[in-house]
Amino acid sequence: MTARALRIGGATVPVVLPSIRDPRLHVAAVIITIHVFGQVGLHFRISVPQILAAIVTCAVLEVAITFRQSRALVWPASAMLTGSGVALILRVVGTPPDDPWNTFAWYIFAAVAGLSLLTKYVIRWRGSHLFNPSNIGLVVAFLVLGSTVVEPLDFWWAPLNGWMVASYAIIIGGGLLITRRLRLLALAGAFWAVFAAGIGLLSLSGHCMIARWAFEPVCGGDYWRVIVTSPEVLIFLFFMITDPKTVPAGQVGRVVFAALVAVASVLLMAPQTDEWGTKVALLAGLVVLCAVRPLVERFMPEPSSTADDLRALPARLASGGSGPGLGRGLARSALAVFAVLALGVAIVAAGVPARGPVAPAGSAEIMNRLPEQIDPATFPTITADVPAWTTTTTEPAAQAILVTLAENLELENQALLDRDVSILEAVDHGDRLAEMRARLAEAEATGEAVVRHYAFDEVHVVLIQPFGVQSSSSLGFESRGTLVEERYDETGDLISRESGPFQQTFVVRRPFGDRWMIVAVLPEAPAP
Repeated sequence: MTARALRIGGATVPVVLPSIRDPRLHVAAVIITIHVFGQVGLHFRISVPQILAAIVTCAVLEVAITFRQSRALVWPASAMLTGSGVALILRVVGTPPDDPWNTFAWYIFAAVAGLSLLTKYVIRWRGSHLFNPSNIGLVVAFLVLGSTVVEPLDFWWAPLNGWMVASYAIIIGGGLLITRRLRLLALAGAFWAVFAAGIGLLSLSGHCMIARWAFEPVCGGDYWRVIVTSPEVLIFLFFMITDPKTVPAGQVGRVVFAALVAVASVLLMAPQTDEWGTKVALLAGLVVLCAVRPLVERFMPEPSSTADDLRALPARLASGGSGPGLGRGLARSALAVFAVLALGVAIVAAGVPARGPVAPAGSAEIMNRLPEQIDPATFPTITADVPAWTTTTTEPAAQAILVTLAENLELENQALLDRDVSILEAVDHGDRLAEMRARLAEAEATGEAVVRHYAFDEVHVVLIQPFGVQSSSSLGFESRGTLVEERYDETGDLISRESGPFQQTFVVRRPFGDRWMIVAVLPEAPAP
């Protein structure tokens, strides 16, 4: 820091400005660059006023607190990092997309950032803050406000385009330089190695997660690749767990601390089935380890002592020597092997709730119950506005999904006529399944079933992002055409038939990874 002075009301007030060598400025440069990329090329769902609300709130609080403590005006470098870190990860549900100057919910960013900063002065141990401020503030905000109000930035930001390549270069290049200078590179590497191994074990066990940017569950090898190469994970390991004030002082202690953060994060992530829970669990792993850091440090070598040597750590952990100490060394090795095996069993057991999507039993057989074949030749030319599709894949992909949609609609009719809920469970999911179960219950109670046949005249396909929870994306088939509604009695005899135009959006998704299922039918929109 560079000290100067300022006269205020006849008094001389020291002014402490940042030095160009301050690592915090280098971290800030990386984070601000990512913010700029997010606004210009990556389409982050956050506005400039929201980002500024978080940064300015932290800066004002830090300046006021330090002035009260030292009667000096100190550049709030750490506080601004806290604010920009909160703004990088926090998202408020309902923020308008591609509107960089909207002020929607700016106060949530200000509140979360302000509370994050205050933890530095409220929760302390041995004269320093115990938790990484932005980390604990974000975790508390997610858990208290819930997924319908706030959510973390997605693990995956965009397709691997120029903006993503540049982001990786900035994050990895800046992260390596900064952690090396702070002697924290071993900490970051230890976290990533243990974390990658733990996520790999989850992947091999068949773990799955649904995500907004994927049409189907992300499972197995794809889950491992997406998580361990996520730019979000890289930011976490380079710029969040590497806060020098909240990690052990010794080199051995730092490596052990990082490994334990990875273990805690994997164990918390294991039972999560959606991206919201998975990301919050990752962040919560650091909160847990920061809380027990004083206990971890008690078992670590004294910082800068001869025992605090990373090069000698593998040998000490493995055996403890030969000769008279051979028995003790073997016992330590056996204990280490047992601990690793027990940890692996714990990870696999914790992941049982997310053990792969399983389609309803008998789904394949139910697909053969179609009363008549769907003829794709009867469908109109389909238009689409789906960013993931190219012009060469749009029509064939949409045509195939429309065939499935039409089959599902006819199978819904069959379920109502047969009073067979198992058919509904094979073609519907979520809100649509609940709606059709209610219609089936009504048919059983009244003895009359109402079935609907759709003839499509115009279809436009759009991408539908989930609202409130980071679950998988859906496709919306905005359709117009003719609807024939038939009413049957309990013996299957036709009572009445009516026809007329319809204008509805059929929402489909692949919740089990194989077949597109109807998840909603949106109310009719007014005709243009």
